[in-house]
Order: sequence, then C-alpha cells, then structure tokens
Amino acid sequence: MTYSQFETISMGNIRIHVYASKKFKTTTLSVMLQQQLSPDTVTKTALLPNVLQRGTASYPSTLELKRKLADLYGAILFGDVYKRGERHIMQFGLEIANEQYLQEKDSLLYAGLSFLCEVLTKPATENGVFVDAYVQQEKAILKQKIESLQDDKIRYAAQRSIEEMCKNEPYALFNHGRLEDLPGINPQNLYTYYQEVLKTCPMDVYIVGNVSADEIVQMLSQLLPTELVSAERESVHVSDVVHQVREVKVVVDRLDVKQGKLNMGCRTQISVKDPEYPALLMYNGILGGFPHSKLFINVREKASLAYYASSSVESHKGLLTIQSGIEIENYEKAVDIIKQQLEAMRAGQISENEIRQTKATISNQFREQQDRPYDLINFHFHSILSGVERTLPDLLQQIEQVQKEDILKVAEKVQLDTIYFLRDQGGNPDAKN
Repeated sequence: MTYSQFETISMGNIRIHVYASKKFKTTTLSVMLQQQLSPDTVTKTALLPNVLQRGTASYPSTLELKRKLADLYGAILFGDVYKRGERHIMQFGLEIANEQYLQEKDSLLYAGLSFLCEVLTKPATENGVFVDAYVQQEKAILKQKIESLQDDKIRYAAQRSIEEMCKNEPYALFNHGRLEDLPGINPQNLYTYYQEVLKTCPMDVYIVGNVSADEIVQMLSQLLPTELVSAERESVHVSDVVHQVREVKVVVDRLDVKQGKLNMGCRTQISVKDPEYPALLMYNGILGGFPHSKLFINVREKASLAYYASSSVESHKGLLTIQSGIEIENYEKAVDIIKQQLEAMRAGQISENEIRQTKATISNQFREQQDRPYDLINFHFHSILSGVERTLPDLLQQIEQVQKEDILKVAEKVQLDTIYFLRDQGGNPDAKN
C-alpha cells in the first residue's frame, strides 16, 4: 500500500511508513500514537511525552540523555501532543544527520532508531514505575502551560470558543489537559496508563530520508519488543461531522483586555475524507484563508474593523473557525460584516479572480510541503486518520477541478454555530458593548 511517495509496511499491528529520498540532509524519525480524546485520559496523555523525554533505562538522567544526543551528532529529540478531530495524538520524534555526510562506519540510522525505540519503550524508572521527581516536575511544568493559556489572548479565545461550540463533545477538551486532573496523577497510575497506551493504541512509525524500506523494517524487527509488535490495537472511534445547528450560541467572556477577540465557529458538515473536501479548502481560502480573502479585504482593509481577520478549517472535525481582533465598541459592526461575508459566499458572490488566486495559493502551499519532512509526515498521516487514500498529486488535481458551483454547495452546508467574544471588564455586564 502506498500513500503519495510513502511505502507502507505492516509489522504485526504497527504500520511503518518510509519516504525514501536523497534530497534531505537529515533523516526524520517519528512515532504517532493515537487514541480518542477523553476527559479520563487527556491530561495523562499530555504528560507522557514530557516524562518519557526525561530519561531512559540506559540514559536515566536528563544530562545523560543530552550527552547521548550529542553523540548522535547533535540529534534533536522531540515529543508533543495535538488534536486531529476527536483523536488525541502523541508524537515522538528524532532528527539525525544523513549518514552520507559522515565518515562514521557505524550506522547512525540504526543508532538513532535504537535510541528512539528506547525512549518509547524503556523509560527511566524507580521501583518499577516512573521516577517520582520527573513526574512531579513535569506536572508543575504542564500546570504552568495550561495556566499560561490565558496570557495568550488569541489562543485563549480560540480555545474558549471551541469549548463553547463543542460543549459535551470530546473536541472541546484542551489538548494539554485539565488542571483538576493533575493532583490525582502519580508515578504509579501514569506508568500503568503508559503501558496500556503502548499495547492498545494504533501506532504509526514514519521515516523520511535517504533510507530504504527494507533496511528500516529489518532494524525495527530487531529493536521493537515482540509483545509490542503483536499487541492487539483498538481502532479509534470518532463521531460523524454532520451536526445541524438549531440556534446560534452567543458567549461573552470578560478579562482585563484592551482589544476584543471575536471568534465565530461554523459547522461545515464536511471532513477530510469526503469528496467535497477540496471544495471546502477552496471555500475557506476565498472566505478568510489568505490576504486576498473576503474577511481580510472587507473586514480589515475596507471597513477597518479588525486588526486581523481570518478563517481556518479543522478538517477531521468539520469545523470552520473565524478569528478577528477588534476594538470592543465595534462588536456589533464586526459581527454584521462577518455574517455578510458568509452570506456573500452563500449567494455566489465569488469572482473568477478569487477562485484563480485561491487555487494558486493553496497549490503553492501544498507543493512547498514537499520540501519539509514534518509536513510530508503530517499530510500522509491525514490520509491514515481519514482512511481515504488521497496523494498530493490527487489533491492538487481535485483542487484545480473545483468549480464555482462546487464551492456554492459547500456554502449551503456551512452553518454559523457559535459567536464568542472576549472583551474587557467595563460596560453593562449583560451587554456585548
């Protein structure tokens, strides 16, 4: 099976994806573990990548770990969590030098893969569980990260609007977890959860660089524990993206801010696996994805109502979100003019120039991804998560074939769901301005 230029091989219940190319000066190794977003696990999941990067069985301290990375010619180790629709993804990765640029006789690729596998499967422990000091320190860091969200008003408004829009849905959860969960997490229950994740969550291993699939499979067959390879992995269930809006929700939050943040969320009823997805990308691009889009031109430039105004798509959840920064007293005007842009899309007020510019800009964005290993992995992983094989050439061709009537069909499906406004503490507490 192949997606784009990746060769996919199954090793037991683990999928290995290899992109063989000589154009990169580094080799990128990445492991993805996915599960359903859930309040029961979201905070433990967010904590795990940080704890696992603190030390391994062979390199139990942070200092020893850093020395090992230096020995691997300055390799870069990373780990994080993010959302794709209602899936919570843990990513672990390592970037190492391309062996062809080294005089070393020993295989740097094998050494790198071995090290990454150890980070993933042989963490530093004490008394058979995670090191208590590491867990406590990473809990404190995660607590600070969650609390600091409010310091970044753009990100805070985006998260709050999603929480309100998707209330009682898994997607409402913040990908870095919840403060109230942290006191109950300890080395024992986190380690037990870690073992469950390794043995039950779908796992995808990515390698991008001057490598061959055969050598990667041979190396991983030696490095990955047999019980991990043969473990039964549960598919992740996610809900359908069709969600009819009965009434538009209006939510106002008040903080000590000088500039208002106006976020509007729409249900598109379309996800990345649907045939209408290329037309949805075009719809978003014309509405607010780029500097030539309607939101930027009409809300920011012509009406001077916003410091910024744009839109974006969450393609696995089927959401389109509009973000803008406005003067607090301009709330009503800004809402009205943004609604006018949605109506203009629905009414077919789309020029051939807008279509042509948007096709060119989207195509350029995707083509640029071919030069970045992480973007290659991300694009391919979209296909894995959606279950629909769509290579980059396929998508580029589909975008080029999108007609105005296809965009109008998308516009008919888009429904405004939530208007969220973050404003100052002044004024009438029941008023929006």
